[in-house]
Amino acid sequence: MAAPTDVAVGIDVANAQLDIAVEPTGTTWTVPRSRGGLRRLQTQLQARRPRRLVVEAGGGYERIVVATLSVAGLPVVQVNPRQTRDFARAHGVLAKTDDLDARWLARGAAEVRPPVRPQPSAAGQDLQDLSRRRRQLVADRAAEQQRRHHARAHLDLGFDPVAAATLLAELPELGACSRQPIAALVGVAPFNRDSGARRGRRSCWGGRAQVRTALYMATLTATRHNPHIRACSQRLSAAGKPARVALVACLRKLLVLCRTQTTWDPTML
Repeated sequence: MAAPTDVAVGIDVANAQLDIAVEPTGTTWTVPRSRGGLRRLQTQLQARRPRRLVVEAGGGYERIVVATLSVAGLPVVQVNPRQTRDFARAHGVLAKTDDLDARWLARGAAEVRPPVRPQPSAAGQDLQDLSRRRRQLVADRAAEQQRRHHARAHLDLGFDPVAAATLLAELPELGACSRQPIAALVGVAPFNRDSGARRGRRSCWGGRAQVRTALYMATLTATRHNPHIRACSQRLSAAGKPARVALVACLRKLLVLCRTQTTWDPTML
């Protein structure tokens, strides 16, 4: 495959069609969100050899687009709609249309250069479907499931199948990112809040809520029943760390373990 060019592409996904914009040429066009439209789009984009291609998440309509273009070997990045709106507002643009969104996605791809990360495989996509359906269909049984989660986790001091499937489905970067980026993706990496001479408190924000929930429940269990995580929690508490800070630190410890281990191995902690 030829080397990528400096072309950046933005794709706004709607139910019926896709709006596409290209930087630095400013070219725009639309294709239907159909099998034929996606095949045509794939050919058009492969001819341009973009360095990155940004698709905005929205309503699940983007999933077939991301999957199709990723399988074709194109460098797809999926971003949160809020990032696009914040980027446009920072440039004084308040209007919102599908065409404008595609243009600002392309401009953000060119200027911000979000990293291209692995997209879920077909199996990972299936796990995402299962994970989302589970959240929708068993919301009224959440308390019962949490009790069962604790009971199973107490037996093996590891992750139950639901938590493991959630990590596999919602965090495909797990085996590809180092410890700091993976913590940031989940939303458990502290960020500085400094301005001038002022030094604010470091705090965690953003990230993937579903993954944090799965890790949170596993960490609560581990701080009570896993000798290594319990010792870590007690050490931080003895040092005067607030309970929430200690819990997040223990959660991050479990996450780093999951990055390299597929089975429970307490010697890795």
